[in-house]
Parts: sequence; structure tokens; C-alpha cells
Amino acid sequence: MRIVLLGYGKMGQLIGKIAEERGHELVAKINIDNVEDLNKIDSEMADVAIEFSQPEAAVSNIKWALGKGIPIISGTTGWLAQKPHLDEITLKNNGAFFYASNYSIGVNIFFKVNQYLAKLMNETTGYSASIEEIHHTEKKDAPSGTAITLAEGIIGSNDSFSSWHLADHNEIASSTSLPIHSKRIDPAPGTHIISYSSPIDSIEITHTAHSRAGFALGAILVAEWIQGKKGVLSMDDFLSF
Repeated sequence: MRIVLLGYGKMGQLIGKIAEERGHELVAKINIDNVEDLNKIDSEMADVAIEFSQPEAAVSNIKWALGKGIPIISGTTGWLAQKPHLDEITLKNNGAFFYASNYSIGVNIFFKVNQYLAKLMNETTGYSASIEEIHHTEKKDAPSGTAITLAEGIIGSNDSFSSWHLADHNEIASSTSLPIHSKRIDPAPGTHIISYSSPIDSIEITHTAHSRAGFALGAILVAEWIQGKKGVLSMDDFLSF
């Protein structure tokens, strides 16, 4: 499989390393210093593009791949207000666009556990809910895309909440808006904690990433899976949840 890497920071480098270990070829490694090299690449040269860049570059990267007819997998967060537009472009061009806020298989299992717990708590009163996420200091967006996905899972499964917001550290839920507490601490590949608290007891579920390897491997597995597929795709399609 021939891969274009759009973004060659720590995640891009790790994805490239794992891809080569699995026998794949890196056609290009694109970052801010060589973005003009994209003009030299077409669909005959690449089977897939994997995009882990920055929020300000993600949309143009995805449009480039869709315009070239190259299946695109994106894990960049912080730009999702424009995703509906990119979904439209994908369908219009009969392309393949896969987005996930997190490519770790463990995290995607955690998403399902989170939704199930939110449904259970929907039948219970007296608990306040919150989300805490901890990442390294180089992560620019807050809250994380994973935390937003978790919040959306709770909102969709629990009638107590209709929205989420970035909260102060000690804030607890006092309305229909779910608080997300974001911390930036080094080194921290990623921790997400869902908490339900009452005067009687507390319930917490936690996912902690010990390295970025799970995210990188997940992206490569999706890249292998997406070959020959069309449409707007997600981890639910990949994992058949």
C-alpha cells in the first residue's frame, strides 16, 4: 500500500514507522516546509492519504486528497465545524473520507462503555457528571476531540444534558451543559475520565493511553481496510459496532 502522510510531527513519524514495518511504502511525508510537493502527487501514485496535521491545515489537506481521488483518513481535531462541507464534497466526488477523533481500538471500546453508562445514569437521579481529559502540552486544541466525542456520547444517551462546555477546573455540572475539564501536563499521551458524583458515592470510568502506538496502529489498520470503499466513514463502520 502506498501512503501519503499529511503531517509529519510525532504522530506522523510514528505512523510512518509502523506502516513501513507492516510492509507499506511512504510516497510522501508532507509538512509545512514541503507542502508544495503535493502538486507532484496524483491518484496513480498513492492508495491512501493519512492526515494528522494541525487544525488550520486539516481542511485543505482533506480537500486536496478528495480532489485527487485519493482515500483520506484524518485524525486531526479542532476543525469539525467544517466537516459537513467536506462530507458533501466526498459524496459529490464519490470519494472516501474517514474521520475519527481517536484511532485507538481501546478508546473506541471506551466510547461504547461511556454511552452504556450514560444510559444507565439516565434512569438515576442525584448525580452530577463531568469529563476530565489530560494531554501533553504540545496539544493545541482543548478540549480534545476524544473528550468531545465522549461528551456527545453522553448527551445522546442522557436526557440531563443538551450541550457541553470547556469548564474551570473545579466546576461541576449545574445545568444542562456538561463540563469538560482540560489539563495539559508533560508527559501525558492521553487520559480521559468520566465521573458521576453524588453525596452518597462516585462512579468513574477511565481510559489511559500509555503511548501513541495504539493511535498510530489504528490509523494504519483503517488505511488497510478502506481500500475499495466509498463514502463518509467512521470507526463504527470499521469496527461494525
